[in-house]
Amino acid sequence: MKISIITVCYNSDKTIERTLKSVESQIYSDIEYIVIDGASTDRTNDIISSYSHIVDVHVSEKDHGLYDAMNKGIALATGDVIGILNSDDIFFNDTVIQRISAELNNCDGVYGDVGFYADKDFQIKKRHYSSKGFSLDKFSRGMMPAHPSFYVKRALLLKAGEYNTDFKIAADFDMLLRLYLLKNANYKYIPQELVKMLIGGVSTSGFHSNLLLNKEIIKSCHMNGVKSNWLYVLSKYPKKIMGLLFK
Repeated sequence: MKISIITVCYNSDKTIERTLKSVESQIYSDIEYIVIDGASTDRTNDIISSYSHIVDVHVSEKDHGLYDAMNKGIALATGDVIGILNSDDIFFNDTVIQRISAELNNCDGVYGDVGFYADKDFQIKKRHYSSKGFSLDKFSRGMMPAHPSFYVKRALLLKAGEYNTDFKIAADFDMLLRLYLLKNANYKYIPQELVKMLIGGVSTSGFHSNLLLNKEIIKSCHMNGVKSNWLYVLSKYPKKIMGLLFK
């Protein structure tokens, strides 16, 4: 089973090498690694080029944002399974892709937990995001499986369609919602932390970003025929607090 991993980046020379090393360390052998760069002006592309032994596709050109770059990567992917690894994140350990491959034998997609870390060495953990017990109805509350841990069969992803670039922050939520709404789709939870994320991403960077995120979540739900409102979405925050307490 070939697994395509897509990393999108722009001026990421401070973090991209850790991400590349994380992919390099995976013991699973049948990996297609695609890196889509948005025409960086720093050393990002030089660093990527130095890992040409693991990077199968390296594109550097201007794009229309994060989700446009993800769509480019998906269009180029040839793997049976596709997942996204952000340019400032790493896999939890060197067996993550092997575990994902093993679990995908009996389902269409898998997902697990992620940890949020405050330091570049990923030692200071601030929050744990658990995807345990996820069900379709939780989308109405603005909840979703951890997107960086989500790996899905390519045929199903193409059926769901592209990331909606009209969304600035919630296109990943919208994508997972559409995947879950596909008839007879079957997803499985892996009970472990799969990805370590740095705090400070586009959806975790302050009040205004969270306000926009929640507005887009409600819009996505309405577009896809799922009932949601501000009261529903705000009800997710107690779980986020639990993630801070039990990390």
